[in-house]
Amino acid sequence: MKVIEHLEEAKEPFISFELIPPKRGGDIKSVLSVLDEITKYAPPFIDITSHSAEVIYEETPNGIKKKVKRKRPGTLGICALIQNKYNVDAVPHILVKGFTREETEDFLIELNYLGIENVLAVRGDDSGYEKPIPLGKSTHHFSLDLVKQIIDMNQGKYLEDSLLDAKATNFCVGVGGYPEKHFEAPNLKADIKVAKQKIDAGADYIVTQMFFDNKFYFDYVKKCRDEGIKAPIIPGLKILTSKAQLHSIPKNFHVTIPDALADEVEAAKPEDVLSIGVEWAAKQVEELLSKNVPSVHFYIMLNSKPVKMLMDRLKLFKQIA
Repeated sequence: MKVIEHLEEAKEPFISFELIPPKRGGDIKSVLSVLDEITKYAPPFIDITSHSAEVIYEETPNGIKKKVKRKRPGTLGICALIQNKYNVDAVPHILVKGFTREETEDFLIELNYLGIENVLAVRGDDSGYEKPIPLGKSTHHFSLDLVKQIIDMNQGKYLEDSLLDAKATNFCVGVGGYPEKHFEAPNLKADIKVAKQKIDAGADYIVTQMFFDNKFYFDYVKKCRDEGIKAPIIPGLKILTSKAQLHSIPKNFHVTIPDALADEVEAAKPEDVLSIGVEWAAKQVEELLSKNVPSVHFYIMLNSKPVKMLMDRLKLFKQIA
């Protein structure tokens, strides 16, 4: 099923998750152990992030050398595993950064072969690597253009004239939203106008960047509705698990940690931080559900323990056998 269909047909609130592939050279066991745990809560879909090549620096006997690697390959394989082993709809992320339009089309064709019909179109982070563009190839610069390419394929329009007889795809397209605005946007109003352009181009729903104060989400939804955006807006949450995240999360994701949460974490023993983060997330979920939010999306990386603690605390989402 498509994400939009899950949202429309849900008779009670549900939760979904976002995972990252293991690092290059790792194995699938870490993913399987997490999937075994989180699928007990019957998520209708699970997002899998995608990662382009990036610049890394390695210490060698001859000094520090710059290399270009994809540190987390495996998005396609994990998505196939989720759908075929766990019977849960997979939502692979499709990136602008680091991929040509032709590579994007090939990836979407492979997803279509596998019966994966949900994607999240995002620009992606700056990896520090500008990929050389082969002669005759081209790239997108914005996620809006990526949305348009996916919708073109849904209408049977491919990049090559030789594919004019190719069948239309049937992707449900999600896009990102930023309750505290995208860090490059001049203000929230301008950022929401960009979100409206993506929805008008054919995107089906919005899933938000993480936030730790629900007022950002409620304000964002209101302003989106005022702008004419009628698409579902799924709230995205992350459970704070360490003191280090007080600094890494704002730096990497450009979101605010509320004073009350930061003060409590700073004053706590390291071993107590996870419980504080779970309790904070629980209160966020309870308030969101009280406002009739149909679903909540959790960013969990490859760590299912915080989710299990949260579900035990909430007692709202029953485990299945």
